[in-house]
Amino acid sequence: MNGQSLSVRDAILQRRSIKNFNGQPVERETLLAVLEDAKWAPNHGNREPWRMVVACDMELKELHTVLRDFGVAKWKELSEDELTKQMKKFTSAGAYAFVVVKEDVRQKERLEDYAATSSYIQNAQLLAWDLGIGACWKTPPFIDAPKFREALGINPGERIISMLQFGYYDEMPKAKPRKAVEDFITFFGSN
Repeated sequence: MNGQSLSVRDAILQRRSIKNFNGQPVERETLLAVLEDAKWAPNHGNREPWRMVVACDMELKELHTVLRDFGVAKWKELSEDELTKQMKKFTSAGAYAFVVVKEDVRQKERLEDYAATSSYIQNAQLLAWDLGIGACWKTPPFIDAPKFREALGINPGERIISMLQFGYYDEMPKAKPRKAVEDFITFFGSN
């Protein structure tokens, strides 16, 4: 980056999900600043329904063990070579935030909380991008596995909605085409 912040529009249009991180760690203070500013996501009643289980710096090695033993290895039968290959997807990120939301028993509030937390995640990704840090929102099947949840300290009545990876990258992914706005909107009364 050239030291100048992106406009909101530029951040939205330029941000990409990064899947190939270069292994450089994301500093704790930087990650905390991103997560702090992301809290300005819109959320009904200012409930701020999210919480995070974060790993960076020293915690990454322990998290990699948890990901291997209670996540990837339990997800499906893999040979040792296949497991090593799969783990590369998880060991090159420079930081993690597992985004957790309480599952309110009231449907309306549960949906509002999920939407607000999704907005929080998007804010975090855009803020990280503005600092030259890539992010990828992942929802691997093992995030609901009981042993994995237990290892992360997820309580009953809570749901992990994102395994948010952060990190630096060497190559910018190409933009994938998007539908034209006319393909997904109709004007009221025009049908």
